[in-house]
Amino acid sequence: MSDSVAIRYGKGELHIRLPKGCEPTIIRKPAMPVLEDANQAVLDALAQPVASPTLAQIARDTKKACLVICDVTRPVPNGPILRGLIEQLRDHGVSLDKITVLIATGLHRPNLGREMREVIGDDWVFDNVRIENHFARDTAWMVNLGRTPTDGIPVILNRHVVDADLRIAIGLVEPHFMAGYSGGRKVIAPGVAGEETIRTFHNYRFMADPLACNGNLLNNPLHRGQLEILKMLGRTYAINTVIDESRRMSFLNFGDCEQSHLQSVAFVKQFAEVPMEGQFNTLVTSAAGYPLDKTYYQTVKGMVAPVQILAEGGRMIIASACEEGIGSHEYRESQAHLVSLGRQGFLDRIRSMPLADIDGWQTHMLLRTLAVGNVSLYSEGLRGADRELTGVQMIESIEDAIEAGIAQSGDKRVAFIPEGPYVIPTFSKLSAR
Repeated sequence: MSDSVAIRYGKGELHIRLPKGCEPTIIRKPAMPVLEDANQAVLDALAQPVASPTLAQIARDTKKACLVICDVTRPVPNGPILRGLIEQLRDHGVSLDKITVLIATGLHRPNLGREMREVIGDDWVFDNVRIENHFARDTAWMVNLGRTPTDGIPVILNRHVVDADLRIAIGLVEPHFMAGYSGGRKVIAPGVAGEETIRTFHNYRFMADPLACNGNLLNNPLHRGQLEILKMLGRTYAINTVIDESRRMSFLNFGDCEQSHLQSVAFVKQFAEVPMEGQFNTLVTSAAGYPLDKTYYQTVKGMVAPVQILAEGGRMIIASACEEGIGSHEYRESQAHLVSLGRQGFLDRIRSMPLADIDGWQTHMLLRTLAVGNVSLYSEGLRGADRELTGVQMIESIEDAIEAGIAQSGDKRVAFIPEGPYVIPTFSKLSAR
C-alpha cells in the first residue's frame, strides 16, 4: 500500500502522507469509458438525437441560433463541441453571423480576455462567431415571461435566448448539491436568468428543502422550477456531456433538453454515486481542483458532497487552492453575517426573505455540513481577514489534521475523496441497521 494519497488541488495534486497506523479508504468513481474521438462523438450525437429531430432537420428553419455554454467554473470540453456544432449549423444553412455563443454566468462575474478564449476552447470559434457574457443585472437584456405555475418563480431570461429560434444548452452533467445534477435545464436557469429569478430560486424555502440535494431529481423544487421555466421558454435542445476523473469525455448526447439530460443523468449516476457501508470520523476531500477551486465560494460544494458519510461530530478536511480568494463581495458579506450572527442567527435572518442575498445560498449550504461535524480547510490562496470569514477552521497541515482527527475519535479509518464534489459517497443509516 502506498504511504501517500493524491487529491486534486489547483492545477495539480497534493500528495498527502499517511500517518502511521492510518487505515485509508479511497473513494472514487469506477473506471469510466472514454470516447476515443471527441470530434466524431459530437457528429454522431447530432445525427442520433434524443427525443428530437436531427440537427440537420432543425437547422433548415433556423434564422437565429443561441448556443448557451457554462462559465469558467465548469471544465466542459467546449472546444470540440462548439466547433462541431457550429460547423454543422453552417453547413446546413445557418450563417455564422446568425449564431451567438452565450456564456451562462448566472450571477457570477463575466469571463473576459484570455479566460473567455479558455472557456470557448477553440480559436476558430472564438474568431468567427459572436460571444457574449450573460449579465443577470442588466435589465435591458432581460425578458419577463411571467411566473412558474407551481412555485411562482419569476421567469426572467436573457433576450438572446428568448429571441432565438434555435436554443441549444451545452452542459456538463455531474452531481450538484442543490439541483441534484447539473447540465441540461440548469444551463438555462439559473445560467442565463435574471437576478430576481436566481435570487428566488435560492431563497430559504428552496434551500431548506431536504430534497434540494445531491443526486436527487424527484420532487426537488429546484429541478421542478427549472423544468417549468424550460416549458415557458419553448422548445430548447441540449448537448450534454460527462467527463471522467482525468477530464476526458466519457459520454455525449444531443436532443430535447429534458430528455437528453435524463439520459445523461442515468449514465453518470452509475459512476458518480458510490455506496458506502459506513460513516467516517475523519474524512479528507478536495474542491475538485481547477477551475472549481478558484474560490472559497465554489469550495463549499466539496464540503457538502460527502456529508452522508461523515459521522456525527466527525472531522472533514478539505483542500482548495482558492487562487481568487473568497469570492464575490456579496459572498464575503454573507460570510460576515454568519461569523457575526452564528449559525442560528444567520438562519433566522434569511428565513423570511423572498429574495436570497446574492451568493448567500452558499453560506446556507455550508450549514448543512456544519450541522453534522467540523470542517478544516487547507488553502494557500486565502489571506488575512478572508481566513476568518470562511466560518471553518483553517489549517496549515493536512497530515496534522488527520492525526488530530484520529486521536480525537480513536478511529484509525480515514476516507479520502480525491475528486471532491464530482463523487457522491452514499450511506443510509436505515439500510445499515
